[in-house]
Amino acid sequence: MKKILNHLFEQKTFNKTEAKEILTDMTLGKFNASQMAAFMAVYCMRNITVDELEGFRDAMLELCNPTHLEGYDLIDLCGTGGDGKDTFNISTLASFVVSGAGYKVAKHGNYGVSSGCGSSNVMEYLGYKFTNDTGMLRFNIENAGICFLHAPLFHPAMKTVAPIRKELGVKTFFNMLGPMVNPSKPKYQMVGVFSLELARLFAYLYQKENKKYTILHALEGYDEISLTCDFKTYTNKGEHLHSLASLGFQKIDPKSISGGNTVPESAGIFKSVLKGEGTIEQNNVVLCNAAMAINTIKPENSFADCFSEAEESLLSKRALKSFEKLIT
Repeated sequence: MKKILNHLFEQKTFNKTEAKEILTDMTLGKFNASQMAAFMAVYCMRNITVDELEGFRDAMLELCNPTHLEGYDLIDLCGTGGDGKDTFNISTLASFVVSGAGYKVAKHGNYGVSSGCGSSNVMEYLGYKFTNDTGMLRFNIENAGICFLHAPLFHPAMKTVAPIRKELGVKTFFNMLGPMVNPSKPKYQMVGVFSLELARLFAYLYQKENKKYTILHALEGYDEISLTCDFKTYTNKGEHLHSLASLGFQKIDPKSISGGNTVPESAGIFKSVLKGEGTIEQNNVVLCNAAMAINTIKPENSFADCFSEAEESLLSKRALKSFEKLIT
């Protein structure tokens, strides 16, 4: 590790093979906690390269425990986190709206590190029991239209570094990797990222893959459609800037989509939105993200048509029923 750190301190980069080997060695316990913390800290202060990101991703996918969910046209809605905005659990709620609309979702999630309440925090609090049992995951998809993949159960690397990430309490390159290493390898992917630079890196890598994708970044720094500002997307069709006005929305106050200060408060917001008791701002933000996910699956449809599908799922309580079936 000393050699690796000195390499980074000299502002040098790693190629894809080297990056893959480093992350593999981290997973195998070849480095101690202090060394791994130092390695992650360096990446908080410098930009990651495409080769490094690809190498880290390939290592995690190669080492992950398989889900055996072949045969389903799955979509994942997952953000990198690390945007520092402390919004409520928008992508997780949008996932249930999408499953309620009739699509199959494999939601990849984890505990919050740089935020107070990640998707795993709220799902666990609301009664979901994490599992990596293939039979149960398949049952969840068939019965609820969605399964939840708690990252540490599938990624030995994440389990190894989890205590260090928690102690650091800031975004690391593992935030960047999260959406890219869904163990079910879904056919469709909607990814929110915390910077335009990272959005371009993701777009470069996804262009190499045989999947339909939408990578999005709201220009004020959100890793989701926030309705506080315009946002950019990168899809199979290319790059596009979306204005709120063109979608028929007005700019909202960031405070209106803030999350709770505690897991119980965040869970309260989560349940209120699913029950149809959310505010207009909360509902619209969730529906816009769900609509963009549906549009990823059906790019031939207009955003307005996809929004209508999402709205019907939420208002008819089908999204709530999807959640209740998953929990029970």
